[in-house]
Amino acid sequence: MPGIRTDFGELLRACDAIDGIERIRFTSPHPKDFRVNVIAAMAECDAVCEHAHLPLQSGSTRVLKAMRRTYSRERYLKLVDELRDSIPDLALTTDIIVGFPGETEDDFRETMEVVEAVGYDGAFTFVYSPRAGTDAAAMADQVPDEVKRDRIERLVELVQTLAAARNAERVGRVEEVLVEGPSRTDPALVRGRTRRNTTVNFSGDATPGDLVDVLVERATSTTLAGSQVAVAVA
Repeated sequence: MPGIRTDFGELLRACDAIDGIERIRFTSPHPKDFRVNVIAAMAECDAVCEHAHLPLQSGSTRVLKAMRRTYSRERYLKLVDELRDSIPDLALTTDIIVGFPGETEDDFRETMEVVEAVGYDGAFTFVYSPRAGTDAAAMADQVPDEVKRDRIERLVELVQTLAAARNAERVGRVEEVLVEGPSRTDPALVRGRTRRNTTVNFSGDATPGDLVDVLVERATSTTLAGSQVAVAVA
């Protein structure tokens, strides 16, 4: 109705209160929109999943300013600490661009430092390419293609190493999995996602839409694997 304003934290709580909604997930908010009330709702609402996609773009405050982002490296890291303090089992994913005009090796090193400090569960990584009509395309100090290729390779290697280590920590745990369908790599297996939005391929008998428990037995940088376990009956 006209004149009614509801902040996002209140919306999350309202959705969580609806019977039958088992999972709530949202994605790609601007870091400035992760206010105290949103973090509190994520921590307190049972249906809201323990996953946040928090775009970084660059770990250099200087480059972030050139990109016209409204946050700094320090503010971003402070937000990560606030999220993890409130939601201890939180999975964090992100977006990162390398090779933005004027990005120096020191700027890129700062990005790598943030990636290592945060320990992302996954990242979408991109090489900057000029887009006609944008201010960035007309900027001086365009980064050479060979430099961009080298940086993206180093970044991807670090992201995969950290993600593999974080996924390995899930081995031996029982995860609640929302079934999506057959595995894309082995039709004899079932595919689904954990509350932390990690893909799981597992052996079991389940149909799309089911919520099942899966014992995690193996992990890679991008997926988990395991077996469905029966729920104990009291």
